[in-house]
Amino acid sequence: MTGTLPYAASGAMNMIAALLEQRTGQQIAANRAWRLETALKPLLREHELETLDQLVAKLVATRGTELSDAVVDALLNQETSFFRDSAVLDMVVDAADSLQPEATRRLRIWSAGCSNGQEPLSLAMLFAERAVRGRPEPEILATDISPAALTRAKAGRYSQFEIQRGLPVRRMVSWFDSVGGEWQAKPELLRKIQFRQHNLAADPAPAGKFDIVLCRNVLLYFSLPLRRRVFETLAAAVRPGGLLVLGAGETVIGQTELFCPSDEFRGFYRPVDAREAAAKRSMAVG
Repeated sequence: MTGTLPYAASGAMNMIAALLEQRTGQQIAANRAWRLETALKPLLREHELETLDQLVAKLVATRGTELSDAVVDALLNQETSFFRDSAVLDMVVDAADSLQPEATRRLRIWSAGCSNGQEPLSLAMLFAERAVRGRPEPEILATDISPAALTRAKAGRYSQFEIQRGLPVRRMVSWFDSVGGEWQAKPELLRKIQFRQHNLAADPAPAGKFDIVLCRNVLLYFSLPLRRRVFETLAAAVRPGGLLVLGAGETVIGQTELFCPSDEFRGFYRPVDAREAAAKRSMAVG
């Protein structure tokens, strides 16, 4: 994947793509250049502009971060749904059970790139429904680079279309209230999650260690060098014996030596300790 658009793309497109990469690390593939104009149409209308060239001219003239923030936010892919890849989320709960055989401490889970909040809310529902007496539910931290997405996630309010994507009626009625044609997550559900802004491409890992880190369908948009740096951030966050969960189209193989496939949980990854990594490098050289 390359962040440089083809020569045929306009200078405005290239400048906007460069802004996105500079601010977030995400790249626009050449075959996705059409998405720029489509994603920015609402912003163009809002500012009474007709073309991307006019938008870039206004960005240059104003030098303001507010418009830049709006452009970047519009380009971020916030496609998600409740219980997306539900089998994966079920396995996260199973893995948490194996990591916490006794109620010795509260597990910590990080949902990185949480978008509008559907993933952490889905996890919170699952853990609450499968709660074991005497065992505390995990602490769930949900982060995203987008202030707009985090505002929506914290509010926990979704349209009829969003609520029906992956959310069974039983859970919808149990965990949400119908308000003015939309659905509002109940306070007791929202209280189970901490939401915080975080830039995977630039910020250090959140404080403390996590037993399970979910970073699904985020690394797809990064260059390989940046992906390797992000794996360093994720490795710093995962507790020894913990797990990393990536999207279906993502892998650590050929990307980093800091993680390897889990023997116990298929499709998940475990951190590699320093001695194990050194032994692998020695075998590769030999």
